[in-house]
Amino acid sequence: MSEEKDLIFREVQTFGSWLRYLLVVLMAVSIVIFAIALWETITNPETTNTFVPTLLSIIAMAIPIAVTILFFILKLETEVRSDGLYVRFYPMHIHFKKFTGQDLAEFYSRTYRPILEYGGWGIRCSFTGKGKAYNVSGNKGVQLVLTNGKKLLIGSQRPDELAAAIDQMLKQN
Repeated sequence: MSEEKDLIFREVQTFGSWLRYLLVVLMAVSIVIFAIALWETITNPETTNTFVPTLLSIIAMAIPIAVTILFFILKLETEVRSDGLYVRFYPMHIHFKKFTGQDLAEFYSRTYRPILEYGGWGIRCSFTGKGKAYNVSGNKGVQLVLTNGKKLLIGSQRPDELAAAIDQMLKQN
C-alpha cells in the first residue's frame, strides 16, 4: 500500500502490436508446415520408425508457440518512487531492480539508435561502451550513469517525464 502512495511515475511498455501480429502469423505458418510434415511422416507406410520425426515436429511446433507467448507477456515496467527508481523487464526480472539516489551519478533524457548502439530492443548490451539497455520500442529513453561507472539506458515513451520524476525523487531525499 505504501508503494502506491509514494509513486511519482509509472510506465509500462510492451512490444509493438505489429510485432505481435507478425509473430502470430509466423507461428501459424510454421505450425501448418510442421503439421503437414508430421502428417506425412505418420501416414507414410514406408517409414518404420516415426518416433524421431514426430518428436522433432512437435518440438518445432512448440518453439514458435513459446516465442509468441513470450512476446505477448514481455513488458518493461519503470517506476519512480520516493525511495528510488525501479525497473523490471518481466518475466526476465521477477523482482524490480532498485536504483537509489546514491546509485546515480548522472541521468539525462536522450534519443538513441537502438540497432546501431545496442543491437536492437529487449535487454541489450553494447559492445561500444554504452552499457546496457532495457527497451521495447522507440528510440527515446533516460540514460543512467551509475556511481560505479556502469551505464544503463531505460527506454521510455515519456523520457522527459521520467527524467523529471527521477529529479523529483532525488530532491525528496
